[in-house]
Amino acid sequence: MKKFFHFVKSKVSVDKRLLLTYCLVYFLWGLGMNWFGRQMEIARFTFWWQVITCYILYMVPISLVLRGMPFHRQYAYGLIAMGLLEFSGYALQTSYAYPDNILDRFFNIRNFSLGMALFFALYFPLGNWGVGKIYTALFHADKE
Repeated sequence: MKKFFHFVKSKVSVDKRLLLTYCLVYFLWGLGMNWFGRQMEIARFTFWWQVITCYILYMVPISLVLRGMPFHRQYAYGLIAMGLLEFSGYALQTSYAYPDNILDRFFNIRNFSLGMALFFALYFPLGNWGVGKIYTALFHADKE
């Protein structure tokens, strides 16, 4: 267990500018997805500030730990992380799924949370790729 915590600590100890880039990108991404979910009446957070707890305090550290892994591994570990998040969000009723939403109609109500977890697991490899591109463009352009 000590080895695991050492590994995690080494992965999350990053340049403050990189951490800020992750936080800004994921915060805006979370606000956008919550807005989209409300507009399309698919799902939403019960409280707006859950964007901070889910996207910044939960997803950013996981993204940092998964950073540098192959796409399929980031997705697989991300699927576990998002499965736990989706399950707990709906079980604790801190997330709200609109009745008869488009995903329910397309996949059926029993597959809603699974579909959400499968979709949101893509955040980790895509987020790491996107933040890496933004960070490089902003902070390494002068070194080329």
